[in-house]
Amino acid sequence: MTETRVTKKNLERFICRVLSTNGLPEDDACTIAELMVTADLIGQDGHGVFRLAQYVKRLKAGGINPKPVFALAEEFPASAVLDGDNGMGHLVMNHATDIAVAKARQTGVAWVGSRNSNHAGPASLYAMKALCEDMIGLYVAVGSANHMPPWGGTDMLLSTNPIAVAIPAAERPPIVLDMATTVAAYGKVKTAAQRGEMMPEGWMIDRQGNPLLDPTKSAEGFLLPIGGPKGYGLSLVFGILAGVLNGAAFGRDVVDFNADSQSKTNTGQFILMLNIAAFTDPAAFRSSIDDVWDEMKSSQRLPGIAEIRLPGERLDATLKDRSVNGIPLPAALLAVLDDLADANGVARLERQAAPA
Repeated sequence: MTETRVTKKNLERFICRVLSTNGLPEDDACTIAELMVTADLIGQDGHGVFRLAQYVKRLKAGGINPKPVFALAEEFPASAVLDGDNGMGHLVMNHATDIAVAKARQTGVAWVGSRNSNHAGPASLYAMKALCEDMIGLYVAVGSANHMPPWGGTDMLLSTNPIAVAIPAAERPPIVLDMATTVAAYGKVKTAAQRGEMMPEGWMIDRQGNPLLDPTKSAEGFLLPIGGPKGYGLSLVFGILAGVLNGAAFGRDVVDFNADSQSKTNTGQFILMLNIAAFTDPAAFRSSIDDVWDEMKSSQRLPGIAEIRLPGERLDATLKDRSVNGIPLPAALLAVLDDLADANGVARLERQAAPA
């Protein structure tokens, strides 16, 4: 598979150009571009520039409000519900996270939910904003399309409903858990289809219960939950907390933003910030996380296991590599981006790779 590496700066500029051309104020477009490229930098390839064409399609069709006016629908000292006015999800959750951080500085713990939001990229994008604030971040979202039935059923009533938790360390990389409640996020199915790859057995089954391996036929089946009925239970509860609690879409009300470009998705999310200083000394806590890291890494290993890894370890390595060497984009995605540039009358993405 042919890939070309591009720089963070060039990719951000390209995304900002495309979004600005489609009605977003330049500052907002560039904020979204930075967040989208961060997704690519940390290896969340299914949630970065890969999604740009779909965002543009929804902007053009009126499915997303390019100039939202945010409002707090509910507010208490340690919590709030942000109405995103159908704006880009990245803007909604970026603002919600800022509110949560500010509240957590005062109250120790803060929970901010959203309604009338949209797809906002990977869950870790917002949980990780806690890391430079001496906080722990936890993010949950209702997925932007239903791809999973309740355990034992066939009606698509649940989504991947992801969760991310980011915990700062001192000298070691942060611990960052970012997972869907399905075995694979649907974005991975879409990227596999674009790359011409087959899916591993265990990601999806068809409606007769047989393994589904061809990602281009994903509509013929559904994603499987992690841990069988336990993953179903997590998806259900996360959907209630991020969707129902905020007055956002859940169950049959979830709009498939891939198939419907015009309807409001009313996506729900929440961000929880824990101010470490409200519990213990932040420096001591970070040092303790280093100890946890070292203890896990030094565990005796099973035969054939070369290394114990912690959540966020690969993310950290990917971020370091791509920050220096550029972001790899497959040929198929570059062709889509070139077509997108031509259709919107903006300059194509520059191909110069970052210096090695």
